[in-house]
Amino acid sequence: MGRVMIFVWLSIAALVVVLGFIRLAPSDPLDWNTQPEFSEDKTFRGGVFRVLRSGEDGLERFHAVASNAPRTRVLAGSVEDAMVTYVTRTRFLGFPDYTTARQHGELLKVYARLRIGRSDLGANNDRINSWIAQMEPAPQ
Repeated sequence: MGRVMIFVWLSIAALVVVLGFIRLAPSDPLDWNTQPEFSEDKTFRGGVFRVLRSGEDGLERFHAVASNAPRTRVLAGSVEDAMVTYVTRTRFLGFPDYTTARQHGELLKVYARLRIGRSDLGANNDRINSWIAQMEPAPQ
């Protein structure tokens, strides 16, 4: 019985350490406030690329939605810098996902990806599509 209890307590301690790492691991803006070159929409296992013809104020309208989203905060950048990176954490375990939005002329380029794991089970795709749908229409 004693060995079983030691194993149980060690397992609980290991779980607490792993969950603490997920919740408290620092996010270096230099690592995450970046975006690869892409010119078309793409969905991959750990995230998405989205390109929208949004007009010159697309990032401002995107920022209005993203900065008010639940469990989301700005990690780096600003609308004035033409690039903003957001961190969104999952509700229960707090897994971080990173979204970088960049204004490139008339185009808004959005890159969303996970930090931990290999697949986000479509969470980034769903979130970005929802944020884009909530954006105010471009002024004519």
